[in-house]
Amino acid sequence: MKEKTLVGKEILDILPHRFPFLLLDKVTIFHEEGATQIVPGFKAVGIKNVTFNEPYFQGHFPGNPIMPGVMILEALAQCACAAGSSMEENKGKLGLFTGIEKLKFRRQVIPGDVLKLETEFLAFRRGMGKVAVKATVEDEIACEGIIRFAMVDVKETP
Repeated sequence: MKEKTLVGKEILDILPHRFPFLLLDKVTIFHEEGATQIVPGFKAVGIKNVTFNEPYFQGHFPGNPIMPGVMILEALAQCACAAGSSMEENKGKLGLFTGIEKLKFRRQVIPGDVLKLETEFLAFRRGMGKVAVKATVEDEIACEGIIRFAMVDVKETP
């Protein structure tokens, strides 16, 4: 199993997100040597350092900041799409949500936490992916479930 870790500009090169919506500080992609396609079991692990500087903390429970669940879900999706975008078949494509299944939030995420984002592809066919996701803080599950997404061609907008 080969692994590749992406940080900073390397993440910016494969994801279209920018501040304040880029939620990955680091992502490590695990794949079989020489693989050019996504196969079941293809994995990625991302890291999101949660700080008081996040813009959503200004309005999300000021005085008792909690990372919004939708932002945890977005971080998981970005981790999965970073993995998907790293494969030759998806170069230059954009990952878009198509569904969320059995998603559960189990723990609050607060400033100072290091959110570990784990993604494992269950299926990928014709540009459509199904991924098991789990976000943890200090080995405690914060969120888990299944997400679906499509890798689509990027269209320029005016």
